[in-house]
Amino acid sequence: MMRLTLKIWRQASTTAAGRLVDYTADRVSPDMSFLEMLDVVNEGLIKKGEDAIAFDSDCREGICGTCSLVVNGIAHGPDRGTTVCQLHMRRFKDGDTITVEPWRAKAFPVVKDLVVDRSAFDRIVTAGGYISINVGGAQDGNTIPIAKDVVETAMDSAACIGCGACVAACKNASAHLFMSAKISHLSLLPQGKIERHRRVMAMINQADAEGFGSCSNEGECEAVCPKEIPISNIARMTREYFRAMFVGEY
Repeated sequence: MMRLTLKIWRQASTTAAGRLVDYTADRVSPDMSFLEMLDVVNEGLIKKGEDAIAFDSDCREGICGTCSLVVNGIAHGPDRGTTVCQLHMRRFKDGDTITVEPWRAKAFPVVKDLVVDRSAFDRIVTAGGYISINVGGAQDGNTIPIAKDVVETAMDSAACIGCGACVAACKNASAHLFMSAKISHLSLLPQGKIERHRRVMAMINQADAEGFGSCSNEGECEAVCPKEIPISNIARMTREYFRAMFVGEY
């Protein structure tokens, strides 16, 4: 069992001032996930009549992307290719001090404590729109021949869970890795090619309107992405953007 000191960001609302508050996590099993450890801390706070620490979680299997925490200055914590819910306490040592903060970005306002509003991502996806082609049922997926390398690249991009770690890690709070994953996924597949020019322009314009910054190509986004989506997608998105400007079909 471990005893840890936690410095956790507490903020009552979007407009309230926030601060780091010290807590002690006692009798922490190394087999606990990070979120399970926070659950135990919250149980203790509730028993004492204090306000529980607000944080997001859902699947706790590294799929949904809601567990948006910065642990010791790293989005999703020190392990590569994992979300916070997949981070286990064995990664830390007895007596460690752990700082836990929310995503930091103008476009991700803090709702309470460690919870941020990531609906800006939803609006970017909405701006991208639907594909107009009727793809049919699952059995119809094999009726359009697609090269294996194209399929694999598209599906690797589709693995993005929209967690926002790329934004939290970027000094410019850029959403380029998130956008480029969505744009690459659809622009590579025949079903998504019809709206490819309109889609890239609309999504990038929406990201600008939301207040996300520009990409300076330093790779922090790729380093913290739980699905290890490569920044080569950003280069593809840039090519798609310039092609759309020259073609003018948007």
